[in-house]
Amino acid sequence: MTAFLLDVAQGFAAPSDQSGVRAEPQVAHLERGGAALALSGVSLSFGGVSALSGIDLAVRPGEIRAIIGPNGAGKSSLVNVLSGLYRPDRGEIGIGDERFARVRPSRLAHLGLARTFQNLALFRGLSVRDNVATGLAHRRRATWLGNVLGTPGARRDARAVAWAVDEVLAELRLGAIADRPAGALPYGLQKRVELARALVARPRVLVLDEPMAGMTATEKAEMAADIRAAHARLGCTIVLIEHDVGIVMSLSDRVAVLDYGRKIADGTPAAVSTDPAVIDAYLGTVHAEAA
Repeated sequence: MTAFLLDVAQGFAAPSDQSGVRAEPQVAHLERGGAALALSGVSLSFGGVSALSGIDLAVRPGEIRAIIGPNGAGKSSLVNVLSGLYRPDRGEIGIGDERFARVRPSRLAHLGLARTFQNLALFRGLSVRDNVATGLAHRRRATWLGNVLGTPGARRDARAVAWAVDEVLAELRLGAIADRPAGALPYGLQKRVELARALVARPRVLVLDEPMAGMTATEKAEMAADIRAAHARLGCTIVLIEHDVGIVMSLSDRVAVLDYGRKIADGTPAAVSTDPAVIDAYLGTVHAEAA
């Protein structure tokens, strides 16, 4: 089952050229140069309504960079631009040395970027193990036929996938439920499975889209500890979109604040938490005046 899922996912993740030969991915050197991840002058609108306006954002290699803001501030639009799901009207995206008007979602894994989703995107009827294994689809070398025939290359792939999955399941305390259907798990555990799927490929840039949404206080504390531990193990760059300001301030190196699609503050947690524009946005003063 794992081999089949990886083949299906790889079919979407790795494009082919005109001759039908699978194209080799370009791999970016994310830690070389200035920012690991950057947005430059990014604007996005829907039907004349501005979702993002001239956003500049630079994420340093190895930092935890939070993006916060009231509901409707543009956080989801920003993460969907980063993930290639939306093409901005203006501006560009930088991942390491690569620059794009839009990066195809299928290239992100090859560029060392993984993400989680605000709304769970698990295969509910499949096991925890098989869900996590799909995070390695882009690394598969064996063909579908090779998996059916059990060629040496396919067996090597299967062993490598199994080892990587077991490792991340152990790190996130999921080993005991590895063979249970993901959809049968409590919500907090499903969130942890989604984090495991993002971490299994050992990304250099990890985008977490509201990883603690809907969690209890205890579950949030556990997830924050898991994020800290993953950051320490991998040294990866993390972009964190989250509503819980207390968690954000304790986890992050720097914080950017959006409101009505504009960046209104950017700096250390201490500086941002005392910024009058941020206080106004969260207390509703700005919104009340505009109503």
